[in-house]
Amino acid sequence: MSLKSKLATTLLSSAVGLSASFGAVAAEQTYVTIGTGGQTGVYYVVGQSICRLVNRGTDEHGIKCTAPSTGGSVANINAIRQGQQDMGMAQSDWQNYALKGTTHKSFEEQGAFKDLRALFAVHNEPFTVVARADAGVESFDDLVGKRVNLQNPGSGTRGTMEVLMDKKGWTRDSFKLAAELKASEQAQALCDNKIDVMIYSVGHPSGAIKEATTSCDAKVIPVTGAIIDKLISENAYYAPATIKGGMYKGSEADVLTFGNAATMVTSAKVDADTVYLVVKSVFDNFARFKKLHPAFANLNPKDMIANGLSAPLHEGAVRYYKEKGWM
Repeated sequence: MSLKSKLATTLLSSAVGLSASFGAVAAEQTYVTIGTGGQTGVYYVVGQSICRLVNRGTDEHGIKCTAPSTGGSVANINAIRQGQQDMGMAQSDWQNYALKGTTHKSFEEQGAFKDLRALFAVHNEPFTVVARADAGVESFDDLVGKRVNLQNPGSGTRGTMEVLMDKKGWTRDSFKLAAELKASEQAQALCDNKIDVMIYSVGHPSGAIKEATTSCDAKVIPVTGAIIDKLISENAYYAPATIKGGMYKGSEADVLTFGNAATMVTSAKVDADTVYLVVKSVFDNFARFKKLHPAFANLNPKDMIANGLSAPLHEGAVRYYKEKGWM
């Protein structure tokens, strides 16, 4: 064999070996998808923030994380149940309803989601109502006869609004218009005078609420009364909430409402080592995580693994929390 032929054979062998090596690395990599919400909401920030922390260590642990925008709480839970997502954000009330198979049509049809598992709670989410200043809305009851965006089917906000509508005896016909715009679309619709009222269960400060209150004359409306008090007293996943005055233009005084917690959920079928590494990526870099959004500023790890969680903790999360001495 000539020197030229030997050199060609050596290069070919090296290329094949290198290709096999890259193939082995690719085969070992695990892909994790976290469902979030609208791109103007805090769910999207949470998912993107978690993935950013996870992906910092991809070379070490082999997990690659993505966090696409989705329809929200109900959509995320259903996608996890169907194996289309590994994890996702969900309001604490919808975590409870999915576990029991109640309240929402899709949950009732599928039955109790017994494999639903919790990872941790994140920020609190006040149920926030914003109305145009010229809409004649001063209280939640004033929504009757107005053009109201109920949000898209599949969002936690829409689900909570439907719970309130049921308690109030309202139907879609109670409103002049019952719109189904996504969270990211409603601020512009409000300021374009296409709707009178937008609603959003969201952590504060919220980009969407800021957009609405700075782009046009709008204000945050209180959500209070006997029905709200009863809802809170009967359900541990709801609590009184206050939206601080001065946070948004047009709302200088504190606004009283109620809310729940944003939670991170998964399925018992998701690999424990994968869950462990995702949780570890968040809490081992917790100071960095808290800086990624103002709504995270006052988070406390021990509260995050105890508050707002109806579903059992995933075994991978429990392993990490026990290592930290939190359980």
